[in-house]
Amino acid sequence: MRLLMLGGTEFVGRAVTEAALARGWEVTVFHRGHHAAPEGATAVHGDRTAEGGLAALADGEWDVVVDTWSAAPRVVRESARLLAGRAGRYVYVSSGSVYRYPGEAGSDESFPVVDGDPDADATEYAQDKRGGELAAVAEFGAGRTVLARAGLILGRYENIGRLPWWLNRVARGGPVLAPGPRDLDIQYIDVRDLAEWILHAASAGLHGPYNLVSPMGQITMGELLDACTAVAGPDASLRWTDPETVLAAGIEQWMELPVWLAPGELHETMHRTSSRKAIDAGLGTRPVTDTVRDTWEWLRSIGGAAPQRPDRPVVGLAPDKEAKALGL
Repeated sequence: MRLLMLGGTEFVGRAVTEAALARGWEVTVFHRGHHAAPEGATAVHGDRTAEGGLAALADGEWDVVVDTWSAAPRVVRESARLLAGRAGRYVYVSSGSVYRYPGEAGSDESFPVVDGDPDADATEYAQDKRGGELAAVAEFGAGRTVLARAGLILGRYENIGRLPWWLNRVARGGPVLAPGPRDLDIQYIDVRDLAEWILHAASAGLHGPYNLVSPMGQITMGELLDACTAVAGPDASLRWTDPETVLAAGIEQWMELPVWLAPGELHETMHRTSSRKAIDAGLGTRPVTDTVRDTWEWLRSIGGAAPQRPDRPVVGLAPDKEAKALGL
């Protein structure tokens, strides 16, 4: 199989590229040259936002294109238009954020989505991702386009900072504010599982939208933090705190305490989505212990500080605010 990876040097793109190379695929990585492409891939450079930025892709044929673009939908459309006659399938890595808010527990791919414009400049994340979906379908057709609607993505190479923050926090030791309830269910997708499914979808000739996230109710906040302390924080003590106390302390869910959302409407929207269609189509999800251990090993291999996307805010709870909430 011949893969054209648009991106391919960071997080999801890198995971897809490495998974394809491990399968023996022929991989071309198109990127701006800010980071090195994985060894074994053919790198070509260009800036999709610049005039003539796609010139390096004027020639060549591929079996599948994978695109993780998150900004202006018109950039997806321009790329897809150029490649539609020379590539077999287009996999657009979209997001569960394309669904209208609030969601419903157990909702699937039939749930209403936000409006999007395939020719728009960047507006808001959800609308941009939906516009990107429409752009890919407009150029490749519904039968040749996979819309991989990923949920929360965790794992090695993460450049948002969610799981790396928890790992580094428990590694500091001492009392750790653990937002409850302990058995509160969460959903995410390990980046390696996402990558493997994307390649499977391309090989199997799948098309249409799929929710890519762990099964509902499979993982809890307690299991996630227990896994973190097991590998990184033997001297840490989890102090489970009820959600009312956490929120009353002025602590921002999701941003200051990554992954965690208090029970309620937002939690049901983000952590209770059906992924049955993708599971039936080959999605496998590894244990939380594997995701946490692999991320910790990667973090240690790069000195403990995870890369940070410049277009995303830094996450995590300040030590003094945590101490105050714990009454220390």
